[in-house]
Amino acid sequence: MHELDEQLRELIPRLRRFALSLSRNASSADDLVQSTLERAITRWADKTVDGDLRAWLFSILYRQFLDAHRRTRRYARMLEFFTGRDDVQPSVERTVIAQSTLQAFDRLNSEQRALLLWVSVEGLSYKEVAQILDVPIGTVMSRLSRARQALRQLSDGEMTSPSLRILK
Repeated sequence: MHELDEQLRELIPRLRRFALSLSRNASSADDLVQSTLERAITRWADKTVDGDLRAWLFSILYRQFLDAHRRTRRYARMLEFFTGRDDVQPSVERTVIAQSTLQAFDRLNSEQRALLLWVSVEGLSYKEVAQILDVPIGTVMSRLSRARQALRQLSDGEMTSPSLRILK
């Protein structure tokens, strides 16, 4: 294990340089290197013995960067969905409204959150969501309508928690 520790320490400057070239931000690069090392250590047992450690770490770092980039784009789409606009520099007022809406979104039940994310953020069709849930398209549409209504009511402060219908 001491040998691995030394190898990792030797590669950190190279990883940081690569992370900095990708993220163009020193703080983000440091975070990226840290998450890369954490993932490498936790997955060490899965690594093939013959493989090049440096290439393996660069591969992990690059995938971590791509995953973070996708999450950022997904968050931007969510922000656009909740605010209805895609300005690069949102105003303070719009940011507060978006944060309020995101808090309301968090208070929805998991099914309503999933429906809104699948349709409005991920861009899945009603048919695709119906296949995921194994329900008719009309059921997806009505559930989505109720989810949007609950989100509007929570955002406007009209209700303290989403209403649930009890089905027999």
